[in-house]
Amino acid sequence: MASKHLRWVLLSLVPLAASCNLLTPLVFIGEHKKKISAEFDKLMHCRVAVLVWTHPSTLFDYPYARFELATYIGDKLYTEMVRRKLAVDVVDPRDVEDFIQKNIDARIDPQAVGKAFKADYVVYVEVVKFQFRDPGQPQFLRGEIHASVSVHDIGADIDQLRRYELAPVKCYYPEGSPILMTAINSPLVREATYRKFAEEVARKFYEYTVDL
Repeated sequence: MASKHLRWVLLSLVPLAASCNLLTPLVFIGEHKKKISAEFDKLMHCRVAVLVWTHPSTLFDYPYARFELATYIGDKLYTEMVRRKLAVDVVDPRDVEDFIQKNIDARIDPQAVGKAFKADYVVYVEVVKFQFRDPGQPQFLRGEIHASVSVHDIGADIDQLRRYELAPVKCYYPEGSPILMTAINSPLVREATYRKFAEEVARKFYEYTVDL
């Protein structure tokens, strides 16, 4: 008799357990996303120039690295801000590159670049590490770009803050194990690294969401 009663109790709990499992997603799962605020949110309705500095040794091996990085960053910044209805005018990176080719000192002078193009702000990216092959394993590819990022207010008065230092960027691609170097893989890894780096720089200027 006792065993029959126990069996009835267990059977009666089955629907209850099932209903609890159905409710679990509503209570505990949610959307699993988190909003990240912009580090610097003053670019809307402004004219912006992107200035990238790279070490001369980088340009010796990759002559167009500075221009390529500025182009990827500028494109990503413009596309994402416009998509969010945050109008912005980004100076053509080709014009910036032509200017600093003719004015060598401007490579490290955001104020000079900003004034030359009548920009409100200059996003200045100083690349301190630019690598696609590990010196210890040159047969493998893994993109790695480290950079500091600052914003220069070109129209600020002399007694106002003119430079805003943002969090540095460290970009790796792929994030896991490196991949074998081949004629096909080399340009693919380089482009993917550029895209990821540009995204990490550009997202400092608009709100976005991440998966938890």
